[in-house]
Amino acid sequence: MMHRALFAAVLLFALLPFGCGDAGGADGAAELRCNGHAALCGRRLDEVTLAATHNAMSSAEAGFVAPNQNLGLARQLEDGIRGLLLDVHSWEGHEGLWLCHGLCELGATPLADGLGVIAAFLEAHPSEVLVVVVEDHAPAADLDAAFVAAGLERWLYVHDATARWPTLGALVEADTRLVVGAESAGPPPAWLHHAWDVMWDTPYSFERPEDFSCACSRGCPSRQGQLFLVNHWLSTPLAAPEQAAATNAYDRLYGRAATCRDDSGFQPTLLAVDFYDVGDLFAVVDALNGIAAEAR
Repeated sequence: MMHRALFAAVLLFALLPFGCGDAGGADGAAELRCNGHAALCGRRLDEVTLAATHNAMSSAEAGFVAPNQNLGLARQLEDGIRGLLLDVHSWEGHEGLWLCHGLCELGATPLADGLGVIAAFLEAHPSEVLVVVVEDHAPAADLDAAFVAAGLERWLYVHDATARWPTLGALVEADTRLVVGAESAGPPPAWLHHAWDVMWDTPYSFERPEDFSCACSRGCPSRQGQLFLVNHWLSTPLAAPEQAAATNAYDRLYGRAATCRDDSGFQPTLLAVDFYDVGDLFAVVDALNGIAAEAR
């Protein structure tokens, strides 16, 4: 009987959860990883480069004619895109707001559907920060109503233009992980920042790779701390994966982004491309952030 009791005690001791916590520390807390990397949590938003998509809604997957992307919004976010350039229109004869580029007849997605994709992603990925830049062809009040209806209000960040940007870690901890700027409107509402008050960008119309420039196009910076959008695609006249293979190649993409950073003194916040899945966008973003590239 004594041997059985001793055996039971040893077995119980062996099953106790000593040393079985998460690798994050002795208290079992997992290490916080912001946008996939612990190293980014302590950096301000204006010190981090995010992979971004130009005309993100315009994809072959969504049935757009002459699209700018192969894959739709959900796949973009799952693949690591953290900046979305979206065009929002009122479409005559159709209710609500729509994601389309120029002529909605050539491709359109209800804004509610696109915002639903963003909401689902933020819900499922609580340590990811997104930046959305809206080319707005609709009233700000209608945009506000659409974001609220999609349940995004809880994640919207409101920036004080006189203050420094928070770190990614602070945005994650506060759960205000969605930063939105509009090219024409805003604010109000407070979360709909006028894009060119809080960021600046390069020109966005280039016919040849040799034409790429780091000159200021809109929102020319008057102070340090503004976000920086690098527009990196060709318009000759339509986007094409074959063009992206050259423009998104590592040497050309990194070379331009690094030159713009060094010449301006601003870290690119959004590195926006066509056909993000062609070329080396993610490797370039990792390099700009000083992070070793990881398999995706």
